[in-house]
Amino acid sequence: MLRVYHILIGLILLILTPIVFKFFHPNSPTQKLQTNPIRQPHPVATLTQINSASKPTEGNIWKSVLGKTATPPGWKVAPCEGNAPLLCISSQGKVLGTVEMQIYPLANQPNFQKMLVAAGIPPGAKVDLQSPNYQTQVLTALSSWVADHYTVLSKDLKSADGVSISFSPQSPQQVPFGMLHGMRYSFTGIQQGGKLYQQNLGYVAFDGASLYVIQTAFDPAAKTGKFEKSENLEPFESYLSAIVADLRLPK
Repeated sequence: MLRVYHILIGLILLILTPIVFKFFHPNSPTQKLQTNPIRQPHPVATLTQINSASKPTEGNIWKSVLGKTATPPGWKVAPCEGNAPLLCISSQGKVLGTVEMQIYPLANQPNFQKMLVAAGIPPGAKVDLQSPNYQTQVLTALSSWVADHYTVLSKDLKSADGVSISFSPQSPQQVPFGMLHGMRYSFTGIQQGGKLYQQNLGYVAFDGASLYVIQTAFDPAAKTGKFEKSENLEPFESYLSAIVADLRLPK
């Protein structure tokens, strides 16, 4: 009778052991094999991420700098809820996409410091946003930043997911960025056969102390600053330029 009792206990332990292991080890290799790897988006090229790369702000930065918001008919543009630096674009109550703004203190950006020096602005130089010569020098440095940004991103796209991607950038254009002078840049990634893989739109400006970078994209790998459908991003591009031009910057 005692032997039968021991056999029953053994059978019960055999049944319960996998269940107990799964409960206490939810991230076991067995479960990981069932998860498909997802390509992680890259941070903005050439900008140094130090803890939080953004300039500390209270709440969503869009709430304090957003000016006029031109939109396609029936669309709405407003700062997203929460503290993330996101602008929400919606239609009929549904969010179509978001635009992200990041502020990078110059002290943390050695690469851009070198670009400023090459453009004729040495460290500690007096900031004169009204000087045409200073504005020209800043735009030269920003053009160098965009070119470097393109170089890094083109390499990233060529190795993305093991798929052959054609990187197609547009020449950067000078644009008003609030009261600052900035650059608009954009590029697409095209798969073999002509299928759109990625479409990015960005703006960058410098106020003498920090870099402002605004960006959005059609990019399935991105978590924020993205549109779910490229057909919604395309009609919004010209409106975003108008929004950027009316920002209340510098603060």
